[in-house]
Amino acid sequence: MTGATISTAAGLPSPLATSSGRDRLRLLLLLLVGVSSAFVFMEPSPYEVFSLFTLTVFAATGLAVTRAHAPLILLVILYNAGFTLSLIQVFGEPKTNMWVWVSWYLGLTAIGFALIATRDTARRLNALLTGLTIGAVGAALCGIAGYFGVMSELFTLYGRARGTFNDPNVFGPFLVLPAVLCGLRVLGGGAGALVRNVPILAVLLLGLFLSFSRGSWFIFVASAMVAVVLSLLTARSPVARARISLLTGAGVVFVVGLVVAALSFDEVGALFRERATLTQSYDTGPLGRFGRHILGAQLALDHPFGIGPRQFHLLFVEDPHNVYLNAFLSGGWISGLAYALLVLLTLVFGFTPVLRRSPWQIAYIAIYSTFVGNVALGFVIDSDHWRMFWMLLGLVWGLSIATRLTPETAMAATRARTSGQAVSG
Repeated sequence: MTGATISTAAGLPSPLATSSGRDRLRLLLLLLVGVSSAFVFMEPSPYEVFSLFTLTVFAATGLAVTRAHAPLILLVILYNAGFTLSLIQVFGEPKTNMWVWVSWYLGLTAIGFALIATRDTARRLNALLTGLTIGAVGAALCGIAGYFGVMSELFTLYGRARGTFNDPNVFGPFLVLPAVLCGLRVLGGGAGALVRNVPILAVLLLGLFLSFSRGSWFIFVASAMVAVVLSLLTARSPVARARISLLTGAGVVFVVGLVVAALSFDEVGALFRERATLTQSYDTGPLGRFGRHILGAQLALDHPFGIGPRQFHLLFVEDPHNVYLNAFLSGGWISGLAYALLVLLTLVFGFTPVLRRSPWQIAYIAIYSTFVGNVALGFVIDSDHWRMFWMLLGLVWGLSIATRLTPETAMAATRARTSGQAVSG
């Protein structure tokens, strides 16, 4: 699985196909950021080190900042400023200071990815996604091996695959983007794309399934559905739409077959029956997941400045498990409103460009669709410190701006407007 192979499948250039030594260094760093994002065994993780170093190198060698980036930058600052102000109430309490620092850092990575993806988009995006896919396959293989007894103490937790992550509930969602991307390459490519991507997709889906994370299952299904709809909307002909529909049906059969094969193992079937329910015991009751949502909403209304970071679980045993509610509780109305507006604006701002033809449209559809899945899951999980979420958010902004700035995109939009004027005239 080389960079060139992945590039061809995605319709993007090879990540290191450039003559500039400076550009080679930056693309190599993005490749390493992608790979390192799959290894979260320690704090700080390799991803923190590589991403911070990469952002520093890009900042030192030139980043394009446009007016279109301003809303993202402003809302990220407001979101984290709310946490900082609310921190005054609980300053010095265990882990609160670090929690706020991590929030600032993740917000910075979102801005960084947005700026990076705005220029030299095809090569930079492909370098990052190539690394991410390589890392995801490695993590999935570790999770699968651990589940079936190879170094299980390292690669599993509570009988669930966690791969190279600390938590199965973070490991599973991480695999969704590369899985959706591989699926889209199959839908949009020929026989070669099928041969290259189906084995990778099988590994990723098996790892995702064995995480037994209901959240990751939901994100994958939701993201895949959005990706298929966007692919149908952007298909260039009825024949292409028919092909997408046919391959989607075949893909569903493939996934069902993979699940059935996994369930043939007794221990897999037993854990699946336990996990494959809409609610668990910890979801119900006055202090269950959904009960805490009601209590948290009442608390947020009574505390405009929030109750401080990492305080909710001291009052109600567990965290809110709702990223939107957690923003209001941890950072007050400033953080809560800023986060809600940031997510909404990202969805709206990124939608129209994803429908336009561009050299990176397949990758853009995968990223946007996975972001939608993460946004939906945020209502029942605390994803505010998920590295992948902030990477996705930043990439949606960067790709949206890059697509608007791409000459062929602008010409296509002009032709569409001209055609509309001619028809109306």
